[in-house]
Amino acid sequence: MKIYTVGGYNEVGKNMTVVETGEDAFIFDCGFFLPPIVELEEHEKVYSEKRLRNIGAVPNDHVLPHKLKNKVRAILVTHAHLDHIGAIPYLAYKYKAEVLTTPFTAEVLKKEYFDEDVPIRNRIKTLLPNSSYIVKGRHRSYKIEFINITHSTVQCSMIALHTPEGIFLHSGDFKFDNSPTVGLKPNYDKLKEIANKGVKAVVVDALYSSDDRKTASEKVARSLLEDVMLTTTNDKSAMIVTTFSSHIARLKSIVDFGKKLRRQPIFVGRSLNKYVTAAKQAKICPFAKDIQLASYRSQVEKALKRVNKNRSKYLLVTTGHQGEPHSVLDRISRNQLPFRLQSEDQVIFSSSIIPSEVNIQNRQLLDKRIKKRGVRIFNNVHVSGHPGREDLRDFIHMIDPQHIIPGHGEREKTAPMQDLCKEIGCRRLHLMSNGKSLRI
Repeated sequence: MKIYTVGGYNEVGKNMTVVETGEDAFIFDCGFFLPPIVELEEHEKVYSEKRLRNIGAVPNDHVLPHKLKNKVRAILVTHAHLDHIGAIPYLAYKYKAEVLTTPFTAEVLKKEYFDEDVPIRNRIKTLLPNSSYIVKGRHRSYKIEFINITHSTVQCSMIALHTPEGIFLHSGDFKFDNSPTVGLKPNYDKLKEIANKGVKAVVVDALYSSDDRKTASEKVARSLLEDVMLTTTNDKSAMIVTTFSSHIARLKSIVDFGKKLRRQPIFVGRSLNKYVTAAKQAKICPFAKDIQLASYRSQVEKALKRVNKNRSKYLLVTTGHQGEPHSVLDRISRNQLPFRLQSEDQVIFSSSIIPSEVNIQNRQLLDKRIKKRGVRIFNNVHVSGHPGREDLRDFIHMIDPQHIIPGHGEREKTAPMQDLCKEIGCRRLHLMSNGKSLRI
């Protein structure tokens, strides 16, 4: 078995891993590196593969041996976040392989193609959570299992590839949430089952391997939102909540508390429209009938004029939690839209800042503009979607892999896995970089 760590090992994002076994190969995820995308959006709306490669926004799959291209039998996608799927419309066409993923992620991919007008030429095959699929190789067939796991979006999977050398497991992004507010619980029984069969190697989300914690359940974030939204409100002021557009469970909580406040939830922004529409198509949007959506410029302006006149009757849910230029909240803060922030209005960030320089700077500037208007800011009303050190300890104990490859971050983020593995007494850990390979 040979494992190519193409992207996501020198940065948070741009995730892509390739596993070669005999005459066959499999791609796991194919995502964007988002900071240069954010900067690019300030100047350009249409992207090309060449442009994205030049700014380092997509995985450099040129590092793969030329002969490997014809060996790829499937592109396996763990979940719907852009740092895992964003590059598929630009790179997947080179591989004569179908894309396998869950219904929600498939719908997001289709929306991404529609919005960016970049055709996805590969066939997209949808698999329900906790299902398996057989992929034909050159001389044999491979069983692939999509094992349900929780994260900060819905229908996420750990993916198990069964090979003659043993099972290769890709964790995707995950946390162990036994009380999800939307979707299924983690499938611990299946993880224990593949452990009994033998896990040859695992690529694991080690972004927060240095944090001595267990990641809290989404029900904790729901409780935090309830405290802020229901106990600090001013009936005459505007209330704006911003969060990750893909976080369907978080959006459900926001809508639930908006209804308790007798405020009509209005979702404003393109990415909110994209993910909510995808959730509707996948039939996992429990709040679909309770909201109004506005994404096109005329819709946005019409909706915001209405809210500006009757501030206490509406709950605004907007894009812009990272301070992204041209997001709805960014434009509101610059007085570029027909809604004016006033003293005592509330802006609730149900999110954390993704730790990159461009995001930190954008958020600082956004917060400064908002505070100038006397607005109340509530930051970090949020829980993480990634495992802490103690979650990783439990995970490694559970699957007992022969080889561990920490991913989803630069060396500073993944190196603490070394000490953890020594504590556990597990066998072999490999700290990898982009463009490298490992034969086991």
